[in-house]
Amino acid sequence: MTTSTTQKPSEQRIAVYSGTFDPITLGHEDVARRAAGLFDTLIIAVALAHHKKTLFPLNARILLAKAALKNIANIVVMPFDGLVMDFCKAQGATAVVRGVRNVTDFDYEAQMAAMNRKLLPTVETVFVLPSADVQPISSTLVREISKLGGDVSQMVSGPVAAALKSAHQSA
Repeated sequence: MTTSTTQKPSEQRIAVYSGTFDPITLGHEDVARRAAGLFDTLIIAVALAHHKKTLFPLNARILLAKAALKNIANIVVMPFDGLVMDFCKAQGATAVVRGVRNVTDFDYEAQMAAMNRKLLPTVETVFVLPSADVQPISSTLVREISKLGGDVSQMVSGPVAAALKSAHQSA
């Protein structure tokens, strides 16, 4: 007896890459680009993030993510609120993509993946390591550098850099 893991022609391989993306960085873009190559559709799920004080409102974060990823045909950017596993179920996703930059990220993400598996065992977590040149970039550091007047052009796309500059000038 053999079992087949081949996908049925009608089944789409949908994955969700969730986060606050405040703002989306070149590290996020790298993970998204590489993950998009593994799935038929990659949903960038931009979290409402009511538990965090974000620099950019939800609509701005969605627009910035769309601008940064506009050249990747199989990426869709959507807002979400609540549990990511509920969002995955509603979207028919079979995987969650998580970028892992270091051991600290891995420890946190491994624990989250185990909890998510308890909530929805049919969804796998796929860890993607960012490319070395963007690995140290984090949204938190980008916001701080930008706030202090530093150049973030090697950490975010052009539209994001402009939005950061504008946000900090009006603050």
